[in-house]
Amino acid sequence: MNEVLISVNDLSKQYKKSRVLKNVSFSVGKGMICGLVGPNGAGKTTIMKAVGGLILPTEGSIELFGETTESGLAHSRSRMSFIIETPYAKQNMTAAENLEKLRLQKGIPDKARIGEVLEIAGLRDTGRKPVKNFSLGMKQRLGIAAALMSKPEVMVLDEPINGLDPEGIVEIRELLLKLNREEHITIVISSHILSELSLLCTDYLFIRHGELVKRLSAEELKKQCSEQYCIRTDNDSLVPAILRNKLGFESFEVEKDGRVRLYEGLDDTAKISRTLFENGVTPTELFMKEADLEQYYMELVGDDDVQPDKSTAVSDAS
Repeated sequence: MNEVLISVNDLSKQYKKSRVLKNVSFSVGKGMICGLVGPNGAGKTTIMKAVGGLILPTEGSIELFGETTESGLAHSRSRMSFIIETPYAKQNMTAAENLEKLRLQKGIPDKARIGEVLEIAGLRDTGRKPVKNFSLGMKQRLGIAAALMSKPEVMVLDEPINGLDPEGIVEIRELLLKLNREEHITIVISSHILSELSLLCTDYLFIRHGELVKRLSAEELKKQCSEQYCIRTDNDSLVPAILRNKLGFESFEVEKDGRVRLYEGLDDTAKISRTLFENGVTPTELFMKEADLEQYYMELVGDDDVQPDKSTAVSDAS
């Protein structure tokens, strides 16, 4: 794995009687685009606020760039940028004027940086247009431009495509890919739209009711949504050995409930069933399946009974 820049260990957060995060652990390596995926209120924003130091965890710890002390974390966060709520900008000012104000506030000496980030964000030609006349996508790109002013090594973005039209979504996606590939910025991004993140991310963390229910690489997600043979038997523990030793299969996955997802040999399912039976295992559930992204998302985190994320107040419930 690449150098670990963010490490979250057994993170929990409780507000009075409501536990909104439950022992969440994960790491983000250098160069990744890591997607936090889950319905609104699942705890994604709480995780990001804890990483950004905006809230304190009830339990657990956070390590950033190898630092764990309070002063070390503060220094590490200076190497990061966070957009956790709607990016703020003076509506009657231009993009350049907003960035100049930010530059002075943060004490950034290089005035030329304004032109650089406007170019990167695709806002160089906005000229004297005030922000109030920007599209939502342009406002999001201005927020990203502001986050780039300090030359961050990591960007943490909460729902940056939420509410955008298809054109705006494509613009933000292409911008983030550019930042990752050309500027070498590691990105953590949250969304409840898996189909959009699937065109962007290298890794995925699925969050439900404040718990991390699944972590997958982009390659693993693709496999999960490919054609597969689902197997349940009266003795699930023997199935992997039979598939491997009797049929020579290696491309399968064992779920927590014992079900096996098989990704090869799908043209002869009768042979699979017969071999299991001949080796003392009776199949109780055998079926072919090909899940699309939406179906897979609903299997993992789909829930109509998700409560609001307590860390978000009114303006930020994701």
